[in-house]
Amino acid sequence: MQLNNNVTEFILIGLTQDPLRKKMVFFIFLLFYLGMLVGNLLIIITIKTSQALQSPMYFFLFYLSLSDTCFSTSIAPRTLVDSLSKKTTISFSECIIQVFTLHLFGSLEVFILILMAVDRYVAICKPLYYMTIMSHRVCSVLVAVAWVGSCAHSLVQIFLALRLPFCGPNEIDHYFCDLEPLLKLACTDTYVTNLLLVFNSGAICTVGFVVLMFSYVIILHSLRNHSMEGRRKALSTCISHIIVVILFFVPCIFIYTRPATTFPMDKMIAVFYTIGTPLLNPLIYTLRNAEVKNAMRKLWSKKLVSEDMS
Repeated sequence: MQLNNNVTEFILIGLTQDPLRKKMVFFIFLLFYLGMLVGNLLIIITIKTSQALQSPMYFFLFYLSLSDTCFSTSIAPRTLVDSLSKKTTISFSECIIQVFTLHLFGSLEVFILILMAVDRYVAICKPLYYMTIMSHRVCSVLVAVAWVGSCAHSLVQIFLALRLPFCGPNEIDHYFCDLEPLLKLACTDTYVTNLLLVFNSGAICTVGFVVLMFSYVIILHSLRNHSMEGRRKALSTCISHIIVVILFFVPCIFIYTRPATTFPMDKMIAVFYTIGTPLLNPLIYTLRNAEVKNAMRKLWSKKLVSEDMS
């Protein structure tokens, strides 16, 4: 429940107040956002239309691209508009919605990455039971659990945000709404809320990262029992996943495990995981995955043939 709140809107300070630099921010964000959209939507369409990409790994990759797309879309369009506007206000309700969507799709990405690690573990360490363990029904249930877990995490964020009283300052020193910069504006002691934020967001990032890295250590260790070709293929896939994990989790851990303090670099680090990583994910998965590249070529060939016939 919202308490003693005299603030109906916030002012987003953004990445910079300099007019020239704001235009640079606009063009950089526009380029990154369009690249992210094209890359992830291409993966989504390719997996949905290709019969060769129906394994559990691509089932999870579909949801990773979907979460990336929604995650960046919850922030980037607003940032683009603010970069061209003199008045960069956001209503209290819009701010809360942005906090919810940011954490919903951000935590969904964490859970999907864990599921992808589980999939690779079963495929490499239990190959004879792979299709039994990772059946379509099991994968669907796992993704449903990931959605429920993400919603629960986001609702906790909203609960914490609505309990904060705002009765004076309304300038958010960031380019999007998040619980951490909101805590700096609350006219109350936020020590307990800070701890809850660490236990919620910080724990998800840290525990998720540790679990993922431990699982990939086990997977890589088990590769010594495989053939040279099997090791090469599995190693290529695992390296792609490890790169994605490091690029996403390290900045998130840096931000969410110490919410009581802020640094000038926080906003630039946030740029990396909100727009940079979702842009790099499609490049990492397509450039290092022959099956995805072949499926995209076939999809493009079919499109060209259909255009010629029409």
